[in-house]
Amino acid sequence: MSEPEVVIGLVSISDRASSGAYEDKGIPALESWLNRALVTPWRAEKRLIADEQPVIEETLRTLADTCGCCLILTTGGTGPAPRDVTPEATLAVADRVLPGFGEEMRRISLNFVPTAILSRQVAVVRGKTLIVNLPGQPKSIVETLEGLRHEDGSWQHKGIFAAIPYCIDLIGGPYLETDPDVIPAFRPKSAQRPATKKGDMP
Repeated sequence: MSEPEVVIGLVSISDRASSGAYEDKGIPALESWLNRALVTPWRAEKRLIADEQPVIEETLRTLADTCGCCLILTTGGTGPAPRDVTPEATLAVADRVLPGFGEEMRRISLNFVPTAILSRQVAVVRGKTLIVNLPGQPKSIVETLEGLRHEDGSWQHKGIFAAIPYCIDLIGGPYLETDPDVIPAFRPKSAQRPATKKGDMP
């Protein structure tokens, strides 16, 4: 039985970028990092939308229920400002909340800025879809997903994406493989399959 197609939703939430006031950098940063990190072939469903809770909710529902995304990564709208409503919209469409993701994202970001404690990022499950709120800045997106390294390249702290493939396994999604040089995906031995290299994929 073949694996279902891997579709990942990339959602940038910004009033100014969605209005054309400036170029969106969130979706390109997400797409670039995923192209480096994933060995499994995938395609993106991209959305650039304003900071409007009903619009965010409808976008997340459509990507999960209609487009069949196994993973949705949002960027932007997670701070304490009145227009930052991404967490509220994400929680409104959730079946289950995964608090550990938000805790870990803030812990990683605190290595760089004390204002990381102002972030309200959440992660939830809707059906067979994992939805994760990420920071708005491209540098912070990479740090959160990939983690921190020492100067010699060894791992200081792995990012949250290390846990995402197994989470998707557990909720009934496709099997995602990563490039361990970018971010090694953790699975218990009973859930592992023989590793595939990018050049081996059809």
